[in-house]
Amino acid sequence: MGFMTRNTAVTSALVVGCLVFSGLGGSVGAAEQEQKSSANAAGSGWSAEVASDGNSAITLDENQTKTVEKINTYFNGMKTLQGRFVQTAADGEVMKGKFMMKRPGMFRFDYARPSMQVIISDGTYLAIQDHDLKNEDRVALDQTPFRVLLRDDVDLLRDSLITEVQENDTSLLLALRDKSPDTPGRIRLVLDKAAENLELKEWVTTDAQGLDTRVEVGNVEKDTEIDASLFVITSPKNPFPQ
Repeated sequence: MGFMTRNTAVTSALVVGCLVFSGLGGSVGAAEQEQKSSANAAGSGWSAEVASDGNSAITLDENQTKTVEKINTYFNGMKTLQGRFVQTAADGEVMKGKFMMKRPGMFRFDYARPSMQVIISDGTYLAIQDHDLKNEDRVALDQTPFRVLLRDDVDLLRDSLITEVQENDTSLLLALRDKSPDTPGRIRLVLDKAAENLELKEWVTTDAQGLDTRVEVGNVEKDTEIDASLFVITSPKNPFPQ
């Protein structure tokens, strides 16, 4: 995707490959403290097969297939989620804010001040808006890896190329790409096994330029009512739905 404005460049890596929902019950502050250790999670104690180039699909064994199916079940069991997030860009810039999601396909990121940025998906389009400069970039949701994670029926074995599966005593790690050649970027998910039904702790996205963006989440509430009007895209220059 080609997001051209400087303001959207800060969040373009997030949009290329991120996932906007999770079930981590910890605080955002704790997520920040654990960021460094999480980045090195694939160390001692992990068992894995990893595609050598980070892009090709690996051949899954029976246990790895079951792991991916568990993750499918985790995502398919969600209705709505909302909470806080901490985003760390490739250049080290940290941004915070709140997010909300309503399956299938709808989500919203509101960045905390001084940023005036908002990312919204209405299920058809994804918009990156800067309400300070009154500009917007918009792309079809199907042109982003969001589509495999926000479908009404999530099936990562069917719709994605699995490039990495790792597991230790407490966590699962899954990396994937969309099967579509028109959808750039990779997503690397870390999930907590200690939770009753798995809980997503963080994700790292790699955009078409090879830049990583880490997003950690906390203070999450599941399956609460969220007004669908919050996912309606309105232009920063026009208060009416487009």
